[in-house]
Amino acid sequence: MDITGGPGSHAKEMRAHAQELEQAAESAADPKERRRLMEEARKLLNDSEQESAMAAGDIYPQD
Repeated sequence: MDITGGPGSHAKEMRAHAQELEQAAESAADPKERRRLMEEARKLLNDSEQESAMAAGDIYPQD
């Protein structure tokens, strides 16, 4: 059986992608594009924190 990653693997990937978006936002010339990229990065970071907490059993998903 091929196991790729672990419980926190997806959250780690999300944080890495958020960092890439933040870097892209820093180099974006258009203020609207910069804001959009930063908002998307912030959302990914939020989602990754929630996913990490759920994997650790600290919180439960909202219904």
